[in-house]
Amino acid sequence: MARSLWSGSVSFGLVNIPVKLIPATQSHRVAFREFEEGTGERIHHRRVAEKSGREVPWQKIRKGLEIAKGRYVVLTEDELRAAEPRKTASIEIEQFVSLDEIDPINWDQTYYLAPGGAAAEKAYALFLRAMKDRGRVAIGRFVMRTKEHVVCIRPYEGVLALETMFFPDEVRSPKEVAEPAKTAGLGHRELAMAGQLIDSLAAPWDPGKFEDTFSQRVMELARKKSKGEEIVVSEEGGAESGRVVDLMEALKATLAGQRRGAAPAAAGAAKGPAAKAQPARRAAASRASSTRGARAGSARARTRASAGGDRRAAGPRRAHSKRRRG
Repeated sequence: MARSLWSGSVSFGLVNIPVKLIPATQSHRVAFREFEEGTGERIHHRRVAEKSGREVPWQKIRKGLEIAKGRYVVLTEDELRAAEPRKTASIEIEQFVSLDEIDPINWDQTYYLAPGGAAAEKAYALFLRAMKDRGRVAIGRFVMRTKEHVVCIRPYEGVLALETMFFPDEVRSPKEVAEPAKTAGLGHRELAMAGQLIDSLAAPWDPGKFEDTFSQRVMELARKKSKGEEIVVSEEGGAESGRVVDLMEALKATLAGQRRGAAPAAAGAAKGPAAKAQPARRAAASRASSTRGARAGSARARTRASAGGDRRAAGPRRAHSKRRRG
């Protein structure tokens, strides 16, 4: 079982449920190291003073903030501790809301909450079941690792999941990126075709279909190279970008391609047992044809052999008659 990062309790009203916080995800991304080209020596990064260039030991490094362009204020450890939020041993629930009211853009990290012992299991199960029956999730606050978090606690596959959430000022407004899309000029035909395309790709969510293929390829490449195999790099063209396309034509072409791909599969499924029987019939016909061919070939060979024998028998007689005439 994964190691818990925090132990405390979930509190609301007079209810207090001991829990443990455990990471819900783990990264399998490839961790690269840096090496000098040519020598293969490892690269190490050191902390050096900007002006002197001397390496500075960790214990002599202090933290600071830039309060204006090029102007910094250095803070001591005691001063930082004074600014830290008060550590808490509980997640204080402030309200219960519908999960649909929270947009996924607010999620940060996901954890599991496990009961903090056998004595907490009944209260834990009661809390989980009550939220599930009401269709509500809990919103609260707690402090972990000197940082205050707003969290959402929700039922998830028989356990409680805790999502840390961004504060409102941490979520960038979409208006900083682009103006809201104008949908007034979209035609009914365009919308209908776009809807058909979405429907054609609709499927139940299956996370197992999506794998980190890049990490797999990199690890396979590294294993091959470690065995002395030559790595051949193929030249592939980059993806096109910036090309303006006719939306209607692109939708038509996409839908037509999907219909062509679906037709052979549908035809194969419709044939059913008859389609499965065809290879056997083709094999039997092939064997019969081979047998007939072999018999015909044998008959032709016998005919040629008989004719050859007749010619050999007639040959001396013709030569003898020529000599007599001469």
